[in-house]
Amino acid sequence: MERALELAAEAGAAGEVPVGAVVRDATGAVIGEGRNLRETTHDPTAHAEIVALRQAAVAFDAWNLEGCTLVVTLEPCLMCAGAILQSRISRVVFGAWDDKAGAVGSVYDVLRDRRLPYRAEVVAGVGEGEASTLLRDFFDARR
Repeated sequence: MERALELAAEAGAAGEVPVGAVVRDATGAVIGEGRNLRETTHDPTAHAEIVALRQAAVAFDAWNLEGCTLVVTLEPCLMCAGAILQSRISRVVFGAWDDKAGAVGSVYDVLRDRRLPYRAEVVAGVGEGEASTLLRDFFDARR
């Protein structure tokens, strides 16, 4: 989570919503990382999770990231939850809850929906205080 928080801080400093993500393989090695880049790239899909998943797939030389863990500072949204399922990530660890758009337990619980053919383990609230502070400070400065 420490690296994801660093990436989130970088995103915030660049005017992006401060969210960072890291993908670790089964040995714990980082194979992908990302931060929000929507404002920078004008790409609506450039969420930290998507950026990290794309980088991990290139490093892994495969789209199937089964056995890997995604660590992200904010609960993934619906789009990112779908990408997580499509990539077969085995475990998601996140910091702050997203009560407005969260799709991993708040508004929706896509990653553990038994109606879907693939599910991921979810660990919530890791580094929640730091992640929440980054987000709160970012939005307070813009209001």
